[in-house]
Amino acid sequence: MRIVIAEDSAVLRDGLSLLLTTRGHEVQAAVSTGEALAEAIAEHVPDIAVVDVRMPPTFTDEGIRAALAVRKTHPSVGLLVFSQHIETRYAAELLASGARGVGYLLKDRVADVKDFLSACEQIADGGTVLDPEVVTQVLGASRRAQDLSALTAREREVLSLMAEGRTNTAIAKAMFISEGSVEKHISSIFAKLGLPPSEADHRRVLAVLKYLAG
Repeated sequence: MRIVIAEDSAVLRDGLSLLLTTRGHEVQAAVSTGEALAEAIAEHVPDIAVVDVRMPPTFTDEGIRAALAVRKTHPSVGLLVFSQHIETRYAAELLASGARGVGYLLKDRVADVKDFLSACEQIADGGTVLDPEVVTQVLGASRRAQDLSALTAREREVLSLMAEGRTNTAIAKAMFISEGSVEKHISSIFAKLGLPPSEADHRRVLAVLKYLAG
């Protein structure tokens, strides 16, 4: 395999390079930024790129955004997102762009070098390798988004005020409606978000959590 590595940690970058080269693979470039990744891909067009999610300058999502850009400019290059973090929005977008030759593995859950090498080979051959936890979180985020999309604009406004900690009375005053109307909106929100009455759960808190997560 011909491989490009994008990892901000020098130790991990060198470690991956050594691991892959000693197994007979060619590491064409090992870089530390998303911009350098794009340049290396354009120059070498490898079989696969192994990319961390968080890289300079902000260490938030530069890596996975760079991976998405690579998918658009070089769709034939396999992509393995290899990170400690799950970015559900970008992971879903990456998979939606075409699951062929795509992987997302969590560093602390890859216990065997053979498993990592096998994943790289599968992705380079056009396969898909996903950590079960990544699948769970991506699907969960998708469901939350679907739930929120069912709300009307008025219900979203009520829910946003609930998220600010407003009481029903305060919400009514802010929206210039009656408290009875607020209660009807909240009941509808609970129903659409799948939050039935429960002595064990505080539905108002759960609704706000879904709103914030979405």
